Amino acid sequence: MRFILLLITLCLSSFAHTHELRPASLSLEESAPGEFEVIWRVPAKGDLRLSLDIGFDQQTRALTMPTGLFAGGYYVERWKTSHPDAFLGSRIVIKGLENTLTDTLVTVRWLDGREQITRLLPDQPQMRVENKAGKKEIANMYFVLGVEHILLGIDHLLFVLALMVLVSGVRQLMITITAFTLAHSITLAAAVLGAVKLPQGPVEAVIALSIVFVAVEILHKLEGRTTLAIRKPWLVAFGFGLLHGFGFAGALSDIGVPAHEVPLSLAVFNLGVEAGQLAFITAVSLVMLTLRKLPGVHRWELRTGHTATMASALPVAYLVGGVAALWLVDRTIALVV
Repeated sequence: MRFILLLITLCLSSFAHTHELRPASLSLEESAPGEFEVIWRVPAKGDLRLSLDIGFDQQTRALTMPTGLFAGGYYVERWKTSHPDAFLGSRIVIKGLENTLTDTLVTVRWLDGREQITRLLPDQPQMRVENKAGKKEIANMYFVLGVEHILLGIDHLLFVLALMVLVSGVRQLMITITAFTLAHSITLAAAVLGAVKLPQGPVEAVIALSIVFVAVEILHKLEGRTTLAIRKPWLVAFGFGLLHGFGFAGALSDIGVPAHEVPLSLAVFNLGVEAGQLAFITAVSLVMLTLRKLPGVHRWELRTGHTATMASALPVAYLVGGVAALWLVDRTIALVV
């Protein structure tokens, strides 16, 4: 049994590291009529980057040679270019995007304050430059980005799963998840608005530590201990939720937000995160409810006096804690190397 748990733990950890989900981003900012500063950011690991390239139309002319460097998990290139129509009506394609699991955020800003932001996907790798993005388009895009970020953010989901196993009863679960939601909403807003800023590396390491902590508390609960985290799990959820908010903010800063709609983008991204989190909690709850209705499980509960949730607590604690411990080691090493 322990061997199987170890194998699953290693597979989950490997999955989290091998699937590149961070977005690429292309920024075109007009510095003079028809002239643009270009910033092209591509996800990278060490000195290896995703094989993505930009395709402009034939009227685009490079004014300077690109200069690039690897920094913060990205390969970043900068150069100047020009277009006779300031790119209006032209098409931009991200070559190689169809072969990845990531997406690309393209932002075009003009001297008169207009701004267009578009999300390109593997099945839709090109766009037409038109005009300023409307509120509805921005709201839809950032809501979906929020949902995707939480559902693809395995570390955040494992923390929520561990909290669900740690708490006792629906009321305590609601209070705990509300505390977590409130906390990460506060720091997400503070970080995006520039009120607080923390380096992303240590934040990601402490997020992994938070998962290990809750996993250990699950084991303490199974042993019959009574700790502060077991009595008042909402305190743990709120405290670590503040750090998870900085993790969400790091993802949103990677994506970027339109300068003319920062409050709207922030609000709907956060709503998307909450919607994805609620969907995950609902799915896990339905699975547990379904298990409890199975005849064999029901008979086992009656015979032992234990619930199906209690039966799943031990493997969940080892799986979640094991994966998070591997992340903690990996992220800590990345800080000192």
